[in-house]
Amino acid sequence: MKLDIILSGVGGQGILSIAAIIGEAALKEGLHIKQAEVHGMSQRGGDVQSNLRISSSEIYSDLIAKGSADAIISLEPMEALRYLPYLSQKGWIVTNSTPFINIPNYPDQDAITKELSLLPNVILLDIDTLAKEAGSGRATNMALLGAASVILGIDQEKLEDAIRQVFSRKGEKIVEMNLKAFEGGKKAGEEQIKI
Repeated sequence: MKLDIILSGVGGQGILSIAAIIGEAALKEGLHIKQAEVHGMSQRGGDVQSNLRISSSEIYSDLIAKGSADAIISLEPMEALRYLPYLSQKGWIVTNSTPFINIPNYPDQDAITKELSLLPNVILLDIDTLAKEAGSGRATNMALLGAASVILGIDQEKLEDAIRQVFSRKGEKIVEMNLKAFEGGKKAGEEQIKI
């Protein structure tokens, strides 16, 4: 198995929590992982990106080469497009359709959606609404992870166990909210793949 993932978003959205959960689940499956992170000005809404490499054999570099990512998982649609040069021809984009508009010259939202919809393998969902339906707008990252789980090939139980582990220090209520958001995202991702 080989899985190269670029995770992207805006500071404070929980991209690094997604990376931690996928990484923990991969370790539980006995896989090797390497991760590299680029932190923007997270408190000011800057770009946050992580390279996450997972493999059944040894990994020598933590960086993903252009044209070789199996997936781009993004909490922000413009950030998904920013890393498009890294996506392989058969790779997937899983992204939120709702932008995080933090700059005055943010590109036209319809143009971003159109560009994403022209790509062959895209799961484009209103992750913000899915998280709110699960009980918290703060669980967008787990709703996105749920949607992405349908293309990752990592055991769902191991992902759920990793969610429990990462959020356990915040209490059972937070764990359950994040699991509910994950499940809602997973169902929405499965439905979109069927279309």
